[in-house]
Amino acid sequence: MVLDNRYGAFIDPELTVESLGSGILDGLTFAVKDVFAVAGHSSSAGNPDWLHSHHPSTEHAVAVHRLLLSGATLRGAAHTDELMYSLGGENHHFGTPINPRAVGRIPGGSSSGSAVAVASGSVDFALGTDTGGSIRVPSSYCGVYGFRPTHGAVDFQGVIPLSPAFDTIGWMSDRLDVLQKVGEVLLVAGSTSVKTAKKIESSIEETVGKSMENTDENNLEMSRKESLETILEKRIEKSTEEILEIGPENKVKKKIEDKIKMGTLFVATDCWALVNLENAAILSEGLRCLRSGADHLMEIEIALEGLKVWMDVFRELQGNEIWETHGVWIENKKPVFGPDIAARFSWAASLAEEDHSVAKCKQKEISNQMRLLLGEDNCLVIPTVPGPAPLRGGDLRQLEENRSGAMMLSCIAGLAGLPQVTIPVLSTSGLPLGLSVIAGHGQDLRLLSWVNEVWQQS
Repeated sequence: MVLDNRYGAFIDPELTVESLGSGILDGLTFAVKDVFAVAGHSSSAGNPDWLHSHHPSTEHAVAVHRLLLSGATLRGAAHTDELMYSLGGENHHFGTPINPRAVGRIPGGSSSGSAVAVASGSVDFALGTDTGGSIRVPSSYCGVYGFRPTHGAVDFQGVIPLSPAFDTIGWMSDRLDVLQKVGEVLLVAGSTSVKTAKKIESSIEETVGKSMENTDENNLEMSRKESLETILEKRIEKSTEEILEIGPENKVKKKIEDKIKMGTLFVATDCWALVNLENAAILSEGLRCLRSGADHLMEIEIALEGLKVWMDVFRELQGNEIWETHGVWIENKKPVFGPDIAARFSWAASLAEEDHSVAKCKQKEISNQMRLLLGEDNCLVIPTVPGPAPLRGGDLRQLEENRSGAMMLSCIAGLAGLPQVTIPVLSTSGLPLGLSVIAGHGQDLRLLSWVNEVWQQS
């Protein structure tokens, strides 16, 4: 059966793979972003030169295989931005999928086709990748649920990489229960191990050390940091207790509760400041729904040095690694890129000889801060992107402005490797907005279950 491709979601609407087993995904269909290996299919990665210089896959990507074994049927390969290096969804070579819920506006990228496939009702869910926001941004622009997991929680084998230190496999759906079921199939099962606990302990020591160093040598803005440091101290105490609770089976003891409850919902005021008052008021209604599933709500400024600093750290580390990943192929094949993508790769190439140690240290600091803040039972609530999808056909300057605004919000989970779910909310004009919840490291299934439970009851 050939899919209805009236919205241009699919580069290959005829690609079909029947389910290989039976399970919780019985009867569901899914699409894959055109970067996933499917036996016999050649992935384009959004660029004709990539398509022509690579052979068809000999086997399915691990994630695709798991979904097929659990009863799902693959229907179609969906469009992507060139080599996944964009958040807009406008492809110079293959065109731009139509946003079904905001016609005349971009669908968002780089998992543009996956978002449109779900929003148009062509499939029950779709796989994509998320490095700098490529699941979360198009999910928000197209008004669907989207999930980016903890970095490394889903097997990436068989997927074309962009920046391995930040790459994740994510998924989208129009139904929260389906979003959760896909997570139950793809997410690596298991409790926190001794190895993970040691990482937590090391993280605590490093964070405390940095805090003391800043106090003794720099005395930087102590009054502004006081509330955040108090929270981190409490997380340090809690994390230390968790480490001591590791038993002979290398598992952390956890309470089994009939109903999931979050501890504290942290509302990041610096993130909400990026949204205009009208849209912030709409998103706040969603925040009130989430509040019913938590013990406390607290406002906090998370990036004391500014979200732009965080974004710049992310872009530098991502850009450098992107060139390490694809630079040789680009230099050898000299592919033709769209103007915005060409400019981006040129910039990435310029990072190759630079020293990135300062950015790496800053990333560690941010990651430690966020992981200690959220722990196992706290969440951060932010807008997914600053506003609705921009109009199609913007100039390069406008494209970069849109991208920067989105990345200032999406870089948070990216830098700390944390799971994030985005929830669709309609603006007063009827355009989709996105409300996001970021949970602690490894708390993917807890986050999905909690959002499914709380949001469905609202």
